[in-house]
Parts: sequence; structure tokens; C-alpha cells
Amino acid sequence: MTATTDFPAVRARGLVRRYGDVAALDGLDLDLHRGRVTAVLGPNGAGKSTFVDLVLGRGRADAGTLDVLGHSPGSTDARAHTGAMLQSAALFSQLTVREHVELHAGYYADAYPVDVVLAVAGLDEVADRRYSQLSGGQQRRTQFALAICGKPDLLVLDEPTVALDADARAALWSVVRGAAAEGAAVLLTTHLLEEAEALADDVALLANGRLVAHGSPAEMRARVGHKRIRCTTSLPSATLHALPGVRDVQPTGRHRVLQSVAPEQTLRALLAADERVRDLEVTGASLEDAVLDLIRREAA
Repeated sequence: MTATTDFPAVRARGLVRRYGDVAALDGLDLDLHRGRVTAVLGPNGAGKSTFVDLVLGRGRADAGTLDVLGHSPGSTDARAHTGAMLQSAALFSQLTVREHVELHAGYYADAYPVDVVLAVAGLDEVADRRYSQLSGGQQRRTQFALAICGKPDLLVLDEPTVALDADARAALWSVVRGAAAEGAAVLLTTHLLEEAEALADDVALLANGRLVAHGSPAEMRARVGHKRIRCTTSLPSATLHALPGVRDVQPTGRHRVLQSVAPEQTLRALLAADERVRDLEVTGASLEDAVLDLIRREAA
């Protein structure tokens, strides 16, 4: 992997991709930097998968420019330094995990040793098992192994933890952070805001093919002017909505989560209205709060 530099690993300017009358990307400007994980977030149809396809050379832009590691997207030079894990993959069902990694590693000039890749991806115990015999989670880990085996300068992960259990997800997160620490640029798309919060150095929020917000997770959270009040209460939602400062109320199991722009006033009114309220917890806005709030603003 190359050392971290200020020159972007991926540089998009005025990127447009249309499907008929629909603009999947509508003038996107976005940089991805080496040594950093960039989470590209947004609702379905925001343009995330289209951006991934263009970066990997799986499609062509209708307008704008896109530079990948100093090369054209999809070129031999770009592919030689890129690893990718997409939402789905059709691998050879009869090849073993080890054979898959050996085959894929052969495409790269400076790949990791196969046994190292198997260990890092948590595949040691199933290395000699055919791909068709793997569980869904083991197949996803195999796909991840193929993405990282070539020591990529650009690692593209499109919804990488689908079908993974909590332990496997945490292990993958650790490897991704390690890849960034070694100088790789990581492009991550995910619907799990917890995942973006855990991994991302930068967050790019897309809506309707446009970049609507960009910054660190902390900067994104700071754009939301409310706090979260979590509690257990018998008060109906209508009463909670009417409390001073409350902007939204969401049920989460037996708890209620109130978003308040005046948390002290909300708390006083809540305690006065329900003397038996319990499990009180006040926290700052989460990345999920920020993303939902920014998307609502964009749609308004």
C-alpha cells in the first residue's frame, strides 16, 4: 500500500449518471483520501451503488470526471490496486476457500500470503471447504478475503457486513481500520449507521444523487441541534410530543426516545407529568439522528 498523501485516491468532479430521465448522480463532487475510511450514506436511490459502480469501472459517467488512483476507472492500472466486496458475488461453487484466495491473489503483484489472508478473515477452519458448503456469513468472509488479499490501495466495501454475526462484524471492522492505518483509502457503503459511526473518518451523505453533507461523524452530529432523552414512561406519545422542546418521539422496545432542542425544559416537564418515569438517559445526537435529520431537511 502507498503512504498517506494529500492527493485523493478517488476524485470525482461534476459526476453525472443518468438512467433514462432519472439522474442517479447529479453533479457529484467527492474526494476519498488514503489512510481514511469514507462512509457514503443515504436512503435507497441516493446514488451510493451507482457511485461504487463508476469507481470500479462497472459503468460510465454521462458527464464529469472521475480519477481512481491516478488512472481511469476500470483500467488495468486502477484494478491492480483496488479490492472490492460488493453486496453480492457469484463465486465458483466447487472451489474451496483456499483455492479462491490463491486464484485471486495471483492477480496482484504484491499479495498477502494466503494463510495470512485466511487467518485475518477468520477462515482457517473452513479453508478447505467448498464455497457451496459455506454458511452465508462464511461466504461473506470469503468475499472479504478476496477484497483484501492484494494489499489494495483502494478498498471498496458495499454493505460488507450483511449476514455476519456480531463477532464476525467486529473482526471485519478491525481489519478495515487496519487497512486504513496502513494507507489504504476505504470506500464504505452501509445501511448500518452503527457501522459508519464505528469505522468512518469521513461521512458523505447523498440524497437524490447529490452530496448534501460531508464531514467527520462528530461534525455531522454537531449539525443536529438536539439531544436524545431515553426513558420508560406510561405517558402516551401525544403527551410526549407536547412537552416543551420535543421535536420527535420514537418507540424503541419498552423505551421512548425523545429528541429535544431544550432538554432541561423537557426533563422538568417530563418528571412533572410522570412521577414514575424511569431509566432516564440523556445523550447527544447520534450519527443516525444526524443523517435522518439532514435527509428530512433535504426533502422539505
